[in-house]
Amino acid sequence: MSLKISRILHAGYVFENDGTSIAFDPIVENPFSRNCHAFPSVRFELEQVRSLRLDAIFISHLHDDHLSLDSLDQFDRSTPIYLYCVFDELFAMIKALGFAQVQRLQVDLPVQVGSIEIIPRRALDDDVDSLFQVRAAGLNVLNVVDSWIGPETIAQLAAYAPWDMVLWPFQTMREIAVIAPSRAGMDTGPVELPDDWAPQLRALAPRYIVPSSCQFVQEDWSWYNHAMFPVTYRQFAQEIGAALPDAHILRLDPSTSVLLDSEGLTPAAPLPWVIPVGPQDIDFDYRPGLIPPSTADIARRFAPLSEPDAALVLDFCRDGLLQRYRDMELAEDSYFQAPRLWRLSLYGHDGDATVLYYRTHGDQIVLADQTDEAPGWTTELPLVKCHAALVLGESLTSMYMRINDHAFDAATQALLDEADIVDDPLIRCLFNDAIGAYQAAQLERLLARPAEKSTTR
Repeated sequence: MSLKISRILHAGYVFENDGTSIAFDPIVENPFSRNCHAFPSVRFELEQVRSLRLDAIFISHLHDDHLSLDSLDQFDRSTPIYLYCVFDELFAMIKALGFAQVQRLQVDLPVQVGSIEIIPRRALDDDVDSLFQVRAAGLNVLNVVDSWIGPETIAQLAAYAPWDMVLWPFQTMREIAVIAPSRAGMDTGPVELPDDWAPQLRALAPRYIVPSSCQFVQEDWSWYNHAMFPVTYRQFAQEIGAALPDAHILRLDPSTSVLLDSEGLTPAAPLPWVIPVGPQDIDFDYRPGLIPPSTADIARRFAPLSEPDAALVLDFCRDGLLQRYRDMELAEDSYFQAPRLWRLSLYGHDGDATVLYYRTHGDQIVLADQTDEAPGWTTELPLVKCHAALVLGESLTSMYMRINDHAFDAATQALLDEADIVDDPLIRCLFNDAIGAYQAAQLERLLARPAEKSTTR
C-alpha cells in the first residue's frame, strides 16, 4: 500500500489512500490573501475543483492563507470540514457558506476518515494553530503546516520516530523588518536557520523532508520579495541535508505528486486542476541591506480609491478610530501610557499624504491640530491599504505600513527602542479583536451574489 501526497499551494496538500481523499488547508486562488502570489506561479481549473468529491477538508488554523472562504466556496458543500480554531465565529461562517458538516478539531483527538487517520497535535501557539499527524498505509507523516513546535510536543512526536515524511515550514518571515525598517537596521549578515530546526528534525528522524509552507511572494514590484523572505530552498537543502545526512530533502512544487510507501518514493500523476505557469525551479531572492522605497512611491502602485471609499477611511481616522482606541484596554507597559504625539500619514495614488495628528495619554486620544512639534511616534501607509484593512479584512503583513521610519531625537529614540511595534495605535485599532475579519468580508460578498451565480452545490 502507498500514500499519494500532492501539493496544492502554500500549505495545501491532498492525501489519497485506498479510495480516501483528504485536502489540507486548500487554497485555490492566485493571488490569495489579497496579495500573496503563488511562488512558483500556478493557475487553477476551478471547474475541476468543483467536481471533486473529497472525503474531508482539514484546516489547521484561521489565518486567511489557510482558511479562505473564496477557496472553500469552490468545493462541494457535502464535504465535511474539520477546523482547528478556538473562535466560534469561524465555524458559523463556514456553515453560513453552506457546509453542513463543520467539526471542531481537538489536540491529540484522532479523526478517522476512511483509510486515513488524522491526529491534530499541539503547536507552540495553540490558541492559533495546530499541526497534523497523518497515518495511512502503515506510514506516519507529520504536516507541521507553518507552526512552531514546543519541547513537549517534539518529545511526544519523537516517540514515533523515525517518521516517513515531515512537511516542514522552511521559510521564516521578517515582518518587523519590513514594517519598521529603520528599527531593523541594515542587516547584512549571513542568513541563519533557526537554532531549533536541526535538533527537532533529528529527533523526528524522517526519511523524507519537504520544505513546506510560505510558497508565495508579494506583487512582482514589491520590495518585500527581497526583504521579508530570507531563506532559500537551496540553503535549506544544504544545511538541513548536512545536519540529517540520512534524510532526503524533497521539493514539492504546486501540482506535484508522489507515492510514498515503506520502500521509498516514486513520482505520480500531478493534480490535474493545479496548472503550473512559467518556470517552476525558482528560488527566493533575499537582498540584505536593501533600502525600501518610500511609502509615497508604494502608494502610486495602487489604483486610486473612489471618493466615497477615501471619505470612509478619513472619516474612520478622524472619528471611529478615536472611539476604538478609547474602548481598548492598554497594557500597563505600553509606550502610550505616557503622553505622546502620534502622526499618521495616509498616502494617496498621487503620492501626496493626508497627515493627521493625535495626542494620546493612556487610553485617551484626541485629534490634534497640525503642528510643527516633533512627533513621538509615526505611522504611514497607502490610503488604499487602510481601506482594505477596514472593509476587506486585509492583514497587517500586506499593508505596506511603515512605523517610526523617521529621524527622532536621541531621547525619543531611546524610548522607542524599548517599545513594541505592534503597540502602534493604528495596528491596535484595526486588528485588536478583529477575529475572522477577512473571512467575514468574504462571506458578506459571497452571500450577496445573485442566486443564479451562487456556487452552492
